[in-house]
Amino acid sequence: MTVRRDFQEPPRSRPDLVIGREDLFTSAREQLGRGGSVLLHGPAGIGKSTVLRALAADYGGGGRTVLRCSATESESHLPFLALADLFGLVLDDVSGALPGAQRTALESALTGRGESTLQRDGLALRLAVLSALRVLAAKGPVLVVADDLQWLDAASAELLGFAARRLGDTPVQMLCAVRTEGQEYDRHLPASPPDTLAVRLGPLTRAQVSALLDHRGYTPLSRSTIRDIHRTSGGNPLFALELGRALAESPARPRPGEPLPVPTSLRALVLSRLEMLSDEARRTLLVASAGARPTLALLHAAGREHAEAETAQAAALGLLATDPEAPALRFAHPLISAALYAEAPAQERRAVHAALSTAASDPIERARHLALATTGTDPDVAARLAEAGALARDRGAPSVAASLGLLAARHTPADSTPGPDERRLQAAEDAITAGEADLARDIARDVLTRATVPTERVRAWMVVIEAAGQALGDVDAVFPQVLADAGDDPRLLAQVHYQLAWRGLVVEGDFAEARQEAAHAAELAARGGDRRTELMALSFQASTETLMGHPDAPATVKRALKEPQDPYVACHHNGAGSARFRWLIMSDQLPEARATITALLREVRRRGMVESEVHFLRFLADTELRSGHCGRALDLARESLRLARDSGIGEGASAMLASLAEASAGDVDRALALAREAADHAEVDGDQMYLSRALAALGYAQLVAGDPAATVRSLRRVRELEQGLGINDPGRGRWHGDLAEALVRIGEPGEAQDVIDTTRAHALRLGRQSVLAVLDRAEALVRAARGEHEAAVVRLTSVQDRLGRLGYGLEEARAAFALARLRAQAAASPRAGARPLPGPASYDEAARLFRRCRALPWLRQVDAAATAGPAAVEPAAAAPAVALDALEGLAAMERQVASLVMEGATNREIAARLFISVKTVEATLTRVYRKLGIRSRVDIVRLAAGRRTT
Repeated sequence: MTVRRDFQEPPRSRPDLVIGREDLFTSAREQLGRGGSVLLHGPAGIGKSTVLRALAADYGGGGRTVLRCSATESESHLPFLALADLFGLVLDDVSGALPGAQRTALESALTGRGESTLQRDGLALRLAVLSALRVLAAKGPVLVVADDLQWLDAASAELLGFAARRLGDTPVQMLCAVRTEGQEYDRHLPASPPDTLAVRLGPLTRAQVSALLDHRGYTPLSRSTIRDIHRTSGGNPLFALELGRALAESPARPRPGEPLPVPTSLRALVLSRLEMLSDEARRTLLVASAGARPTLALLHAAGREHAEAETAQAAALGLLATDPEAPALRFAHPLISAALYAEAPAQERRAVHAALSTAASDPIERARHLALATTGTDPDVAARLAEAGALARDRGAPSVAASLGLLAARHTPADSTPGPDERRLQAAEDAITAGEADLARDIARDVLTRATVPTERVRAWMVVIEAAGQALGDVDAVFPQVLADAGDDPRLLAQVHYQLAWRGLVVEGDFAEARQEAAHAAELAARGGDRRTELMALSFQASTETLMGHPDAPATVKRALKEPQDPYVACHHNGAGSARFRWLIMSDQLPEARATITALLREVRRRGMVESEVHFLRFLADTELRSGHCGRALDLARESLRLARDSGIGEGASAMLASLAEASAGDVDRALALAREAADHAEVDGDQMYLSRALAALGYAQLVAGDPAATVRSLRRVRELEQGLGINDPGRGRWHGDLAEALVRIGEPGEAQDVIDTTRAHALRLGRQSVLAVLDRAEALVRAARGEHEAAVVRLTSVQDRLGRLGYGLEEARAAFALARLRAQAAASPRAGARPLPGPASYDEAARLFRRCRALPWLRQVDAAATAGPAAVEPAAAAPAVALDALEGLAAMERQVASLVMEGATNREIAARLFISVKTVEATLTRVYRKLGIRSRVDIVRLAAGRRTT
């Protein structure tokens, strides 16, 4: 597949070159940093050249000689052309140092003034290239950058390969890129040094495609459009950008059911192959491109009698991927299907859809094809589409239902009942369920330009408000308008006051107002006979009362769970089931909470309720984290975050929980970044409720990172926010023990005791047993700081046992760790006349419990404490401020390695703890020395002690 020159990326470094390639870029950069070579490979348009340019720009400085060549298909027959690109500008610098025969052969090959050939001067030329590289390397490191190796002329490829295999320890590295359709890159490795790292570039995810399009200015694109771009491009960045450009330049966006416009530049990639097909085979492929899941049986039913032979012809040309195990036909790339369909005349497309409308076995597919085969309005077609939409909704495919609803509206006559706008609003509500908020908002805004009936107008306004998500401040101006449209109809007013309850909580941060509005909405809905809105309002009231620590919360939960129930509300993330889950988890009933949320997650997945799925994944992750299943929690939190970013729903909340999970089981630096991201989301949305949650996650990550002063700053702000919000239940954020512990570490036991006493009063009133245990753990640290070691040990022993019985595995392990540190400290500094503390001064129990939880960051703290001995009992003392400041400029891996060196770990120990090779540790330390301006591990240890290096 040849990439046309008219839309290739310009050869310049851009900030977006590595969007979606960060990990790959880092691996390649580290390989170059170790003195190795890199071969990038992947299909056309996947971004090899852009990554190669970024790597060359990033690594090619520092006094290196950079030799470049970039081959093209049209010039691949010209011998020595790549060699001339590489050595043409340095020939004068090296020729004088070459033996006469080598110099003559090289000059003849590069200038073309002689008759040098590989057959005639083969050995001299080979040795000349090797010698030239050695001459250049004697003056400093050399980087050979070669793009599109597949088009390298044969002579140059042979000469480069000869030299690469014989360079040995000569400081010459190669950075190359080659186009491959599969894994056949290995045939290009002989042209690279033996230590070459082969890096395959794969397709981008939907979120990465979205980021790339956004960076290039192709906005605003709806998430459904981005989904179509991702599917059609197959995640290929070049194809995605071309599709985005075509959409940006198109005066009208595709209608529901229609494919994306495929620009000429991309059609050219596949149409040459299509021209090799017979006319009948091409028609057969067109039918396959229009089908949702084409099979040979479907093609036969659609009138393609010779489908087997015609699809075999297409497979032989590489247009179809062959898989004997799969009954469905699959195009080799989605772009082939899209280009084929885009090239077909409209009349031919309609004929294909007409054939498929009777051939397809699924009623949803039959209805979709019937709509695409029909022009103008048709009440029968519209009714069939509406029925298909309801079936898709029942099957848990709300995105399909939304698309069918829009098709139904298009074919609905203006004077029909239901009318076209009513069907559009149903499509908008389906889009909300599917997580396509921007599509829903656009549909609702369009309906509002025409609608005059109050019911339709309020329904459309509700979609606009729902589409705003947490950013309710952005739609503040909507509320007076929707109240006016609702008039005095209690059914319509109930919907408005339900949304006003959310506004009171999210925008105003006033729990009392939110509770009052929710109660009013429930009363209005009951009066208007709207059971769904009544149940949603009661569920919201119950959740608010739970967070407030209000005494009516249990009774309101029971009212929300009372029959008759609405199936949609029962499994909605703001419904009664969710309210019950919150009550269970805050009441320390973890097994029942897990069973409840698992059942809810299963149901919303069945229904295709994307927003609820995002939140329930997060709720389940929270449950697993509290239970001490940290590895499982991390997997769930990452899944929730991926889905949130993909759908644009609940990103801040998912980032907050992912931060907690990363700090407990993953990467602490990532935990800090995610917590700050969550706080930024909340600040932008004006959501004080989630701002406090994000800052609590940040404080926890800072505590795990060994920065108690920063923890105190973050959690003091959380305390102020929650006092202002009226949140009194300490089971909500569970940050109080972390704040008290951090205050002890920075020498503020008095304030720590005040936090403990205030929080304990609320926890006792509400019966929050796990919170009380964590507060007792913090109080033990206060007592230890005041010299009451025996009382502290007794308290910690009790706390560990209580947390274990409650099922809070991670908190149990933290209590064991605190106990081990206290015993180690007492053993190291025995007080005159004091009795030895009971129990072994060992970290084995804490390590066992953290290992059981898969709490790797905590386990590393235990290892560090055990290795460093009594002098480093408190993590905060392990790295003084001067050391932490110096490490700020290092990358994440560099900072981890330097920190472990400060703790006295050997390179082999560091490699084992970080799951990397010793060679990687050595290379990382070399970069650390350079960045910190030091020479050895001894200087790092001096830095840890706060002394100047000499």
